[in-house]
Amino acid sequence: MSELVWPYLPSLSVGAILGFCAGFAVKRIGRMTVLLVGLLFLALQILAWQGLLTVNWGRVQALAEPWVQRGGREFGAWVLGIVQTNLPFGGGFVAAFLVGLRAR
Repeated sequence: MSELVWPYLPSLSVGAILGFCAGFAVKRIGRMTVLLVGLLFLALQILAWQGLLTVNWGRVQALAEPWVQRGGREFGAWVLGIVQTNLPFGGGFVAAFLVGLRAR
């Protein structure tokens, strides 16, 4: 059994280490991004409530939707490309990425 796993061990371990680091970083950056977007939304709502600003939310949604949809498709293609290119690396990366997202 060990002769089957041994050749793939370097790719698995490097993929796992990089996946964990990427997952941990995405989690931290994601939290900061959500906080900043929330504070920006709160500031806009306060300014609108005070009558200093009028926000056309329908226009904001129309402008943001294509970016969000395109970003989701490109991220999915990127992950699929990693997994299909080098299966041991990609498998270790994806598994450790998910663990990194769950890490404290």
